[in-house]
Amino acid sequence: MPTTNSASGNFLVPNGTFIVELLAFVLLLWVLAKFVLPRINSAMTSRQQDIQRLYAELEESRDQARAAEEEYRAQLVEARHEAARIREQAREEGAAIVSEAREQAQTESARILKHAQLQLDAERQQVIQQLRGQVGTMATTLAGRIVGEALEDDERRNRTVERFLATLESQDPAGSGAH
Repeated sequence: MPTTNSASGNFLVPNGTFIVELLAFVLLLWVLAKFVLPRINSAMTSRQQDIQRLYAELEESRDQARAAEEEYRAQLVEARHEAARIREQAREEGAAIVSEAREQAQTESARILKHAQLQLDAERQQVIQQLRGQVGTMATTLAGRIVGEALEDDERRNRTVERFLATLESQDPAGSGAH
């Protein structure tokens, strides 16, 4: 009995149930290792590759976004410089137009003044001629009354008028300074 009792009662001695359970466990491990774990590993590897690919795409997209932002800022700076250059050019052109208009106005003013001066000189000459005729007639009439003889002779009348006007011009300094 001790042998039978000791074998059935000894937990160190394997019994039939233990061996079957051990075989079932090993079989289950082999099935899991042969069929289930490779699929799980391939799924996990595939998922890791997808995550790495997405991460790489994200990094690439972020780099592209940074490059696009830098390009945008560079274009913005260039556009501001171009706008400043255009404003400066417009100022220069405006100043040139104002200067040209000023020169044209001065030229036109000088032309108008010269034309006015010529017109005044012509009118002055015309007035002087009219005055000579009127003064000559009045002077000869007056001289004839004073002297008591008629000065109807044209030559004598012209000499008298010329002397009279010469006397007036020499006595009136304001008249000669009007030029």
